[in-house]
Amino acid sequence: MEKRRAHFDVIVVGAGQAGLSVGHHLAKLGVRFVILDANARVGDVWRRRWDSLRLFTPAAYDGLDGMPFPAPPDSFPTKDEMADYLEAYAAHFELPVLSGVKVESLSKVDDRYVVKAGEREFEADQVVVAMSNYQKRIVPGFADALDPSIVQIHSIDYKSPAQLRPGGVLLVGAGNSGAEIARELSRDHKVYMSGRDTGQVPFRLDGFWGRYLLCRLLLRTLFHYIMTIRTPIGRKARPKMLKGGAPLIRVKSRELAAAGVERTPRTAGVRDGRPLLEDGRVPDVTNVIWCTGFHPGFSWIQLPIFDSRGEPRHEGGVVAEAPGLFFVGLHFLYSFSSTMIHGVGRDAERIARTAAARAATAGVRRNRYSENELALGAH
Repeated sequence: MEKRRAHFDVIVVGAGQAGLSVGHHLAKLGVRFVILDANARVGDVWRRRWDSLRLFTPAAYDGLDGMPFPAPPDSFPTKDEMADYLEAYAAHFELPVLSGVKVESLSKVDDRYVVKAGEREFEADQVVVAMSNYQKRIVPGFADALDPSIVQIHSIDYKSPAQLRPGGVLLVGAGNSGAEIARELSRDHKVYMSGRDTGQVPFRLDGFWGRYLLCRLLLRTLFHYIMTIRTPIGRKARPKMLKGGAPLIRVKSRELAAAGVERTPRTAGVRDGRPLLEDGRVPDVTNVIWCTGFHPGFSWIQLPIFDSRGEPRHEGGVVAEAPGLFFVGLHFLYSFSSTMIHGVGRDAERIARTAAARAATAGVRRNRYSENELALGAH
């Protein structure tokens, strides 16, 4: 007997800031949809980040469309405040989020998309994958050769210094996550930070010029309107930005040096169970934190839409090779601000309008689903 599937006009995969933004605009446009999310609660992706994490952007730029962030505009929210805000946003707009639903595959049967999540199956005319490129941890193959006594943690799993052994720490990767964790750990550990220098923004975030330059020039103008796929400068810069690391934003190189953090060349391999640096040194460490980035992690999408690096081929989030399939939340999807909270709303609204227009063409303009349909998807 064929398994019965819950049918929706649009399925949104992911209930982070991208998915909730898409849901908000779909609801306004009268499209019947559901949001599937693997986490137990909306906002759990933020709750799992390290304890001391704060956003780089001030609260004035941390609200999604229709609901300002409830904090002083110049403050920098904690990761838990951001998580609670997203949960409140979903509740305030009564967005149909099914939590605890981990999508395992997306395929297409005839003219409909089929989403499988364990024993549950859903089908839809359109699907929006509202997830970032940062889904699957990247750890070098030689990590397995490290001595078992060395604690190894990927940055996404780091919570606090209590996870580490006494002794030295090697952070492999010198981007923003590595720099922030390095500064925190330097209070009680000898810290080495391995990797190339990605540069730094030339001002402090919490100073007057930092707020002025960050908000008015970078966030509002450069990142949002100038660095886009529609401008010559944006098209030229996009390939490099997709590959390279971002400059240090909050932590400065001089602060790391003052805290005793030692910058080293990249980690090249293992010698006698210890990490080997490119210059031949073997630092005396009992802990390694891999700040080595992520793979897109979209192998569950069983459609021929990916390039050689595992990135989906799209134009501003629209997948021409799979009509009705969209992405929101990817790095530089439309602009440099596409992965930023203040920038995702524009992408979400554009994709929602495209999906609504396709739904209207099919003669469907109903955003309410029956209790039976939602129950079918929930069990």
